[in-house]
Parts: sequence; structure tokens; C-alpha cells
Amino acid sequence: MQPEAVRVLPRPPWYAGVPTAWRMPLVRLALAWCLLVAVAWEAWATMAWHWWNASTYNHILLVPPILVWLVRQRWSELLRLTPSTWWPGLVLLVFGMTVWRVGAAFDVNLVSQFGAVMMLQSAVATLLGPRVTAGLLFPLGYMLFLVPFGDEIVPPLQDVTAKLAVWLTHASGVPATLDGIYIDTPAGLFIVARACSGVKFLVAMVALGALVAHTSFASPLRRTLFMAAAVVVPILANGVRAWGTIYVAQSQGLEFAAGFDHIVYGWIFFAVVMVVLIGGAWRSFDRAPEDPLIDVATVQAAPLLAGLSVYRIGGWSALGAIALLVAAVLWMDRLANVA
Repeated sequence: MQPEAVRVLPRPPWYAGVPTAWRMPLVRLALAWCLLVAVAWEAWATMAWHWWNASTYNHILLVPPILVWLVRQRWSELLRLTPSTWWPGLVLLVFGMTVWRVGAAFDVNLVSQFGAVMMLQSAVATLLGPRVTAGLLFPLGYMLFLVPFGDEIVPPLQDVTAKLAVWLTHASGVPATLDGIYIDTPAGLFIVARACSGVKFLVAMVALGALVAHTSFASPLRRTLFMAAAVVVPILANGVRAWGTIYVAQSQGLEFAAGFDHIVYGWIFFAVVMVVLIGGAWRSFDRAPEDPLIDVATVQAAPLLAGLSVYRIGGWSALGAIALLVAAVLWMDRLANVA
């Protein structure tokens, strides 16, 4: 007796779970992002170099997967919205391109890189529409953390760290004099160098703080207070670290203090500070993990979003307009190089 043939059902395509109304908008968005990243490739390459090679910005390597996670967290709610194209988004795109080009022309990486990110954000608004953009507002804003910023505030951070360290040194009974970022003590002369300014931990803590504030708090006031703590606490902690190095040097010597500072600062002290900050705020968390991140009913009923949504354009026309803007930029670059 022959065994009954087993019928093998074909595996559904990977996009089967994506509603039909979302498929072409997502394809157009992917094409637009490829065009915009390609035209601003130098800015993106510079950003990626800093992510990988500059220790201050190594934490940005985690931002892309965080962005994917943020979208996945609200994906089921997003699918209840219908994407639509929105021609005013092209105005935002032109603004982002202008920021990028001005920054590149004046060799200001921070400006050109912000412009490059703004171009991707505006493409989302153009090709998915105001309602979907509202649902993605936080992930779109979090994209700004892709830009390596923080070097601009190193000098004031050095000054604050030096003053805090001297104040704590005096309070602990050790004499010290301050001259700018130089601290003279009986154990030797200490310099609050750029690497000791605390900018590395501050920028990482701000990025983490924004994520925690968004996912763990519903109250705007609590979010604001937590973000303020995410800024103030690492600055104060860095002053304590500098003082601890000076204090240890009084009894153990400069060489021991230098090694102590590297180990404690790099692996222990600020890890403890981070745990204390989040642990201290844990009891104030007022958003349950299962709460949706998008109030779809509110987004669909919002009069402002309804009014903005009437300014539509064809999907392929919008993508064509983006391609024309990219071509115009390349053409202007070619004319500038010829001149």
C-alpha cells in the first residue's frame, strides 16, 4: 500500500504580513533613502568613521538597531494607519538639503551631517504622510543621535570638572590651586584633559536617557525631570571621579592614581552611576511595558493631521521629485567643479 502523498504548501512570501496599502510606499521610501544616502555619501561616511574609530561616539553603533527596535515596537499600531504622500514634505527635504550643502561648503561636519539626517526624515514625511510621521515621531527624532556631536562642549565641561574637583579637594582637606584646567596639589600637577572632560559619558547618557524617558514615562514632567538628571548627574559624577583621582594620588602616588582612574572611570564608576540613575527613577516609571506607543485613535482623529493630509501628491510623482532634487544637487556640484 502506497503511503498517501503529503502535499507541501508553499511558504508565504516575506512581505505577506505587510498590508497591500503599505507595500509600495515602503518600496518608494527605500528607493528614496538609497538616493539620499548616495548623494550625501561623504557626510554618512564621515559619521560612520567616527562611530567606529572615535571612542566618544562608539555608542552610536547601537543607535541603528535601537531605531529598528523602536519601529518594531509600534509596528502593529502603524499598520492600522494608511500611508499617504504629502507634497509639503518636499519643502522639508529642500531645507535639509540646504543645511547639508551649507555645512559641506563651509566644511562644518556637524551641520552637514544634521542636514543629511534631516533629508531621510523629510523623505518619510513626504512618502508616508503626516499621520504615519506622527506615529514615528520619536524614532524620527531619535535619528538625530546618529550625528556625532559633543566635541563642541568639551571646553566648558573641562572647566566645570576642574572647578568641581578643586571644590571637593578642598572639602576633603587637601590643598589645591586652580589655574584654568590645571590643578596643583601636593601630590603633583593634574590636568583636566579633553579625554577627562566627561563628554563621552554625557553624550551616551543623553541618548540613553531619551530612550528611557520615552519608553518608561508617560508624564511629560517626569520625562523632563529624568532628562535633566541624565544631563546633570554625569557632569557631577565626572567631577567626583576627578576628585577621587586626586585624592588617591595623595596617599598612593600619581602612577597608581592614573591606573586607578582608568579602571574605575572606564569600567566601574560610570556603570554604577548609570545603574543608580535608572534605578533611582525606576519607582517613578508610569508607563507599563505593554502600553502601546501610538494612540492610533488620537492620530486618526487629530484635526491638524487631517488638515495636513489633504496636501497630497502621487506616490511615484513624489519619488520622481526627490530624484529630480538629487539630480539638481549633482548638476550644481558638477558646475561648481567645472568653474
